[in-house]
Amino acid sequence: MSDERAIYQEWRNAVQNKVAAAVWNATLSSMAFVGFRDNVLLIGVPSQVQFQQINNRHLPVLQGTLKELVGDEAVVLVEIADRVEAVEAVPAAPVATTPVRSVGEARSAGLDPRMTFESFVTGQSNRLAQAASVSTAETPGRNYNPLFIYGRSGLGKTHLLHAIGHYVQQHWPEKTVQYVTTETFLNDFIRAVREQTQLGLHDRYRSVDVLLIDDIQFALNRGDGFQEHIFNTFNALLGTGKQIVCTSDQSPRDMATMQDRLRSRLLQGLLVEVGQPDLETRIAILQIKAELEGVVIPIDVIEYIAQRVRDSIRELEGSVTMLRAHSQLLEHEINLDFAKKHLGSLGREQVVVRTENIIDAVAERYGFTGAEIRGHKRQRPLSHARHVAMFLVRELISNASYPVIARDFGNRNHTSVISAVDKIRLEIQSDPQLLEEVSDLRKNLTDGIF
Repeated sequence: MSDERAIYQEWRNAVQNKVAAAVWNATLSSMAFVGFRDNVLLIGVPSQVQFQQINNRHLPVLQGTLKELVGDEAVVLVEIADRVEAVEAVPAAPVATTPVRSVGEARSAGLDPRMTFESFVTGQSNRLAQAASVSTAETPGRNYNPLFIYGRSGLGKTHLLHAIGHYVQQHWPEKTVQYVTTETFLNDFIRAVREQTQLGLHDRYRSVDVLLIDDIQFALNRGDGFQEHIFNTFNALLGTGKQIVCTSDQSPRDMATMQDRLRSRLLQGLLVEVGQPDLETRIAILQIKAELEGVVIPIDVIEYIAQRVRDSIRELEGSVTMLRAHSQLLEHEINLDFAKKHLGSLGREQVVVRTENIIDAVAERYGFTGAEIRGHKRQRPLSHARHVAMFLVRELISNASYPVIARDFGNRNHTSVISAVDKIRLEIQSDPQLLEEVSDLRKNLTDGIF
């Protein structure tokens, strides 16, 4: 073993002894030796996500450890290596392993397997929220409790909730995680009252170690009884050192109808805001989404989309899905002219699209009435039209969460909306006729034709 490799291995072992096992397993264990010269240690990591996490959170520990070994002039530099496994020739120090949770276990906790810290793009607008979420996941129940993430719809709050859940499941396998929307929480509460099973409901939620509640603003118009139930649940969990994380479209300070004691409970933790992503972050989101979709999008097309879509990560990601579908079905390469033709309505703000506009447009297209689209009949042509309408509402209205859409479509369960949106998103990638229908509806709606 060369002297450079020996120094690297000693440094690596020292770093492992300084950080928590969860941090090492999730982020730092993938570091690989690239080179060491003139007191500069160059290490490689396999992804942009790990590159950002190390530079944003762990570089001081890495630098300090190297200086202890070779002197104050030492520097650690990180790069993204294409093939880290080929670079790493020195066996790493043994790492404590944790059981890997299955997709089934993740889903039983209400978690989306696609929403992890690895797939979350960090930028100036969400850096604090991401760092607080990682810290919370690393030490649940200790640092920030409760953690409250707020900001406009479509900016990644739900993604962070799921990422926290996945991290805890992977690195704290003994802890129980549960993700719920406020709508689900309310439905469980109503069912328990109706069936007189409140004690069972209390036991269910108060036995979890990490409770993740999405869109808590929907609790405000549900009466004092429901807010009291949330407050008592939070009290029980916080009193036993359990972790609570909530999201909302606004800060508790701005919620006029929230009970003071519930507001006080939420304000005793950490409040972090997720803002509108800057251009660099939007470009990174598009690049990562394109990589996940397996589609090559030229940089001028990426920049074109990023310049036009400024305030919705959901619309950014949706544009990649639509572009990929058009490209595959038309067997045409993706270039700037192609993108302008098929994504020409991106980012247009002069037309305000509302749910009723979308329902009326879809109803006219498929030969139904708006009341039928909102209704509960399940005949195939009608249910298909309803699914298309739900998909377009989710794509075109930035503050349309699943519970809101469910309420606008006849007070359905929000899970049926999730299923409908996912169904249409999948079908437009293989059905050229449906893709054309959805594209025409979207263009006409954003052009103000309906």
